[in-house]
Amino acid sequence: MDTIITVATSLFWFVVVISVLVFVHEGGHFLAARACGVRVTEFFLGMPCRINLHRVSRRIGTKFGVTPLLIGGYAMICGMEPFDDELGPQALALIHERGRVSVDDLARELDVDEERALSLCVSLLGWGSVAPYYDPEKGEKPDGRFYATTYESMPRDAAGLTVYDGRRFDRANATDQGEPWVPAMGADAFFKSERSRTYVGKGFWKRAFMLVAGIAVNIVVGFLLMMSVFSVIGYDVSYDVNQIGGVTQGSVADELGIEAGDRITSIAGVETDTWTDILTQIDAVEGTGSFEITYERDGSAHAAETSLDEGEPFGISILQERIRLNPLDSARVTAATIGATAQAIARLLVPSHTMEVLSTSSSVVGIAVMSGQAAAAGASTFLNFAAALSFSLGFMNLLPIPPLDGGKLLIEIIQAVIRRPVSMKVQNALSYVGVGLLMLLFVYMLRQDVLRFFF
Repeated sequence: MDTIITVATSLFWFVVVISVLVFVHEGGHFLAARACGVRVTEFFLGMPCRINLHRVSRRIGTKFGVTPLLIGGYAMICGMEPFDDELGPQALALIHERGRVSVDDLARELDVDEERALSLCVSLLGWGSVAPYYDPEKGEKPDGRFYATTYESMPRDAAGLTVYDGRRFDRANATDQGEPWVPAMGADAFFKSERSRTYVGKGFWKRAFMLVAGIAVNIVVGFLLMMSVFSVIGYDVSYDVNQIGGVTQGSVADELGIEAGDRITSIAGVETDTWTDILTQIDAVEGTGSFEITYERDGSAHAAETSLDEGEPFGISILQERIRLNPLDSARVTAATIGATAQAIARLLVPSHTMEVLSTSSSVVGIAVMSGQAAAAGASTFLNFAAALSFSLGFMNLLPIPPLDGGKLLIEIIQAVIRRPVSMKVQNALSYVGVGLLMLLFVYMLRQDVLRFFF
């Protein structure tokens, strides 16, 4: 039963810390996208799931909610996937001019197969440019399992803006969803205008900003958490001195009459001057039978006979003091921790140090175990652990490995240098290699954690 409770507690705190930190990371992407004028259709705590609780923002149209899969979060930023079909402008204009068009009708109008017509609709849906219509006569439901077979126009104002465009959207004079709307600027200009409100429609610097925003927020949140521990909550400092910090009730030390503040002067005839000496000698006398222990209290000497079985705790704790740093010193310590974390993760890219870094790293199993241990140790330890994990999450995402943010940023840099898009074939190949590499790292660290914590 104790094992079950320990596992459940570790899983609970793991879910709490990972969900919050990933949600915060995605929140950075969300805020950066909105600051750059990019549409965001969904922002959820938890991984995508058909079962969820949500509310649609009346101001920006984003669906905010929570799912049962509380391992992270996600933000659906429009235009993250490339869309280079030359029929895009025609499909977008046709859907709005008709108000509502089925995929098979769109295929006939554009003289393409239904698969390509559906791909066009799905891409425009990913831009927040059209809305799905689930036909009840066909038994269609918005359950996320299948794409709709019919798509309709978004509510539009005279300038062609939608609710996803925020305050600029003229809601009072806009059309209704599914109502015909003819773009006054022409199909190509309309498509270009829609593209400008997506990730792919922004320039290099704005795209780079959106990619690193999640990482930056993780660093900032970790910084604030660690600062709060050092300057507000405080942390305990242990002293290697010959003075008892505390005695466990009912323990061997308690039965001998030892109290907090006493000094143990000798154990089995061996003098003890420091806390390290005390622990060393206690280990030495375990399982050896009866021995004498002497201690002092307020200048008076006391002696007692006792014995310790192998592995039996003596029941004393080290002297500790709670320390709080001033904000400047706290910031310096936190900055040093950030630098050390960044340096350690950067060493992963140096072949001669990769295995050394991996040997001290942990998978989800290790993080779960450490989450439970940190929570049991108190608020200071848990928040410090969360801060360190936030730093690691941020810097790990900066590694130049697709599909991590750093890998996407690397592709953006390459495209900026060569002044043309990297083909989807190359991007997909890099993503497959990156996912494979990440899976290998996961399996290696998972095996390492299982051996470390369970065997």
